[in-house]
Amino acid sequence: MRSVRIRILASLLVVAIAAIGGWQLMPAQRDENRTIVVGTTDKVTSLDPAGAYDAGSWALFNNVFQSLLTFEPGGAAPVPDAARSCEFLGNALTVYRCVLRPGLTFPSGREVTGKDVKYSFDRVKRVNSDVGPAGLLDTLQSVSADGPTVTFRLSSPDATFPFKVATGAGSIVDRTRYPVNRLRTDGGADGTGPYTLTSYGDGQARLTPNDGYQGDAQGARTPVLMRYYENSEALQEAWKARRVDVATRTLPPATLAAVSPSDLDQRVTEADSTETRNLVLNVRVGSPFQDRRVRQALAALINREKLVAEVYQGTTEPLYSLIPAGLTGHTTSFFEANPRPDPQRARKLLDEAGVGMPVRFTFGYTEGSGSTAAEAAELKQQLEASGLFYVTTKAYEWTAFQKRYAEGKLDAYGVGWVADYPDPDTFSGPLVGTGGSLNNGYGSGQADRLIKDSRRYEDRSRAADDLKELQEVVAQDVPMIPLWQRKEYVLSTEEVGGAQYLSDDTGVFRLWRLDWI
Repeated sequence: MRSVRIRILASLLVVAIAAIGGWQLMPAQRDENRTIVVGTTDKVTSLDPAGAYDAGSWALFNNVFQSLLTFEPGGAAPVPDAARSCEFLGNALTVYRCVLRPGLTFPSGREVTGKDVKYSFDRVKRVNSDVGPAGLLDTLQSVSADGPTVTFRLSSPDATFPFKVATGAGSIVDRTRYPVNRLRTDGGADGTGPYTLTSYGDGQARLTPNDGYQGDAQGARTPVLMRYYENSEALQEAWKARRVDVATRTLPPATLAAVSPSDLDQRVTEADSTETRNLVLNVRVGSPFQDRRVRQALAALINREKLVAEVYQGTTEPLYSLIPAGLTGHTTSFFEANPRPDPQRARKLLDEAGVGMPVRFTFGYTEGSGSTAAEAAELKQQLEASGLFYVTTKAYEWTAFQKRYAEGKLDAYGVGWVADYPDPDTFSGPLVGTGGSLNNGYGSGQADRLIKDSRRYEDRSRAADDLKELQEVVAQDVPMIPLWQRKEYVLSTEEVGGAQYLSDDTGVFRLWRLDWI
């Protein structure tokens, strides 16, 4: 699953405009061998594109691998990257064809061919990792290659398929280096992206510019060291000690709430984003939440405004919909169902369900990830104050957390979600489609039909009605409860330029835009 994956929309304008103007006037005095150190709390769970669907892994994939398509900063539609061209054949939206850019080579020197592209897509579906991106390619029926031409045949019309090709799920791997039926585990990565992964381990990844890169992105000019911190406090300490040159995802809310564009020793990029946080409920038989009325009762008790104010200190906004604000189809369906916390309604629903009170369940979350512990404590307090629920909270290391919810072993769990691509579809099928990435056992014929119908339109604004109806279904079924939508912050030292382009809602993490000023 792709838990967590967001990007910045715009910089603080006064700072950005003044700074950019200054950079343009100053003579370039770059030391291309000096490494830029980037710190984050995101985790890398796999170096193999078939085995990861999370923000930390995909951020690395964006830089080491190429997909046929990519997104330019702020772009709303994919553009060719490893491909020379791509297009749907006819109006049925079931056949998509790409022609590879000539002259692409893997680090070994072997030429990239259409067979490698076919192999890469087939392999994602064949490996079908529980925490991999296979579900994102649910409409892909078959792939064929004829020289540099690759043809994708889809099981149903899917106007969003080019968007999915542009994600980490579309990473092109060397078919001679990646096993066909299992994940690669030797710690290597062979891609054709702007960077070459020269080492990985001990909580860091070292990236060297790939001089042979050919694609849409400008070539990388500066080596980058990614450092992965256990928690926000460790990242904050590293930032204050200037052991990192760029800090992103995520510093503590108190730190972010206190940053100011007037700070003289750092550059601050603040923007809206479409990253969301959801409380996911296991709806399988035997779970405390198998009855929809119990799920509705839980939703009727949550006070998002209090959660955002006390835990996140204004760095997030309350969210009442599956699809976040800023994307086609956004509604407030959960607010309409529960405009305010209502313990009386919750009790009535539990009485109708015939369950004993308090309903006992375990809430799982990832340790060291942002303010998840404080969030869990606040939700526990809110729910238990009603006397209707008794909550046991438990933290897990990220990989163990993924494994437990993928196996259906958690009653409820908090999951962040970052847009894979700039389209509301990334918040529909992967989250609430049957067999989706949240692995909570939810399936709805009505929801699946609406998701499928929403993909019929190349003009994505025409999908709004289907998406709005989908959100009404979700607000009634309550397989998950949206909690908040994050603002995005990137902090960098005054010596580093390009941080304002590092990430945005296209889902692309652009280390190659960083450079010394």
